[in-house]
Amino acid sequence: MKRCYVLLTLLLALTGAAAATVNVERYGAKPNGRTLNTKAIQAAIDAAAREGGTVVFPAGVYLTGSIFVKSGVTLRIDRGVTLLGSQDIRDYPVMPTRIAGIETAWPAALVNVYRQRGAAIEGEGTIDGDGKVFWDSYWTLRRAYEPRGLRWASDYDAQRPRLIQVFDAADVRVGGGLLLRRSGFWTLHICYSTGVTVDGVVIRNNSDGLGPSTDGIDIDSSNKVLVQHADIDVNDDALCLKAGRDADGLRVARPTEDVIIRDAVVRAAAAGITFGSETSGGFRNIEAYNITVEGRTPVGILFKSAHTRGGFGENLRIHDITMKDVPVVLRITMNWNPSYSYAQIPADVKEVPPVWRVLATRVPPEQGRARFHDVTLANIRATGATRAFEVDGYREAPLRLFRLSNLDIQAKEGGWLYDIEDWRFDDARLALGMRIETEDGAQLRGVAPAALVVRPRPPKEDPSKKSYEEQDKS
Repeated sequence: MKRCYVLLTLLLALTGAAAATVNVERYGAKPNGRTLNTKAIQAAIDAAAREGGTVVFPAGVYLTGSIFVKSGVTLRIDRGVTLLGSQDIRDYPVMPTRIAGIETAWPAALVNVYRQRGAAIEGEGTIDGDGKVFWDSYWTLRRAYEPRGLRWASDYDAQRPRLIQVFDAADVRVGGGLLLRRSGFWTLHICYSTGVTVDGVVIRNNSDGLGPSTDGIDIDSSNKVLVQHADIDVNDDALCLKAGRDADGLRVARPTEDVIIRDAVVRAAAAGITFGSETSGGFRNIEAYNITVEGRTPVGILFKSAHTRGGFGENLRIHDITMKDVPVVLRITMNWNPSYSYAQIPADVKEVPPVWRVLATRVPPEQGRARFHDVTLANIRATGATRAFEVDGYREAPLRLFRLSNLDIQAKEGGWLYDIEDWRFDDARLALGMRIETEDGAQLRGVAPAALVVRPRPPKEDPSKKSYEEQDKS
């Protein structure tokens, strides 16, 4: 009797294991790179969802539009498997989401975890957005928009699919050695979600040209997020914290908090670690450390906001950062990219799109000022820099209580520190070809007077006057 029970138990276990693995081939998926497999892959995911199983793929290239990973399902993309994104925008259904800080309807990502729990996207295979067609459509629209004063609308009207979206989800894993490449827009967008782990991703967007807005990992009004072991080469922000834009972001008022980012390398990007420019919901309890930023990245650590964003940043800890030939070590700007940041609808527009109305909604000045305080920057090593600091806050809301310790920075210029309050430097080894500019009365401790020059705040170049090829991308 006991022997029969053991055999029955083994049989049930084997049956359950078989049922828990769903092969997309069973549902008609063809790995030839030409057949559109969206329905077949989704059918396999739906079957796995009924038992909490794993979806697997035989080796090959699977052309697909948007697919949706369900609760309890692992989408396993093994070495030798590529999910290739369709270049037809109609294969990405339009649905409610948030894009660049605004809640709106937008094409779904190539791979989505949308309002699910306990899902995973893992393996050593490739997710390839094949995004150049979407990059080209963006530049075409932007060239038409900029002469009309509509730079701010370009990113919202040129709808492009993200590579992976984790939206309003919980307990999600992404990684295991995945190669993510050629995203049409942001690569991995984590929005309104909790308990997300990203462990082991390689992101390569700078092939087929330089894709606009191809951020690496965006953590947007989410909490309890861990990002580690990322290797990133993109054409916009690499590791980016976001929390909503302007009136819409202030309405939603959801912070990004309790986030750890660690053990990463940024090979190329607009910036290595970024807060903003969508700051409206605020940032709290963020730690980033053991990150290397390399020389094809113009800024190592970036805080960016605008006069209409609002929000806050508090208890932000950035430490053990190494920069090699990165031109600017630390940039903080509260008036970032005005032509993108401030929406003004031209008088000749008769039918105003809803998203334009949201973007142009007025924010009172007091609400529009982002407030950053209690920020720690420690163990920062930078060699081959052009400028150490580019810091501009608000006179009405200065950047407060920044602690900078164990700095080892070699730069041709010190740069500037304006609109600051109670900044302290400890053990700051600054080898600067030119001194740091600051203003009379700045609360700055721990820097030798010989390293400073006090003068009135000079006007800085307006980024909106640059050509679209030169401007930082949003």
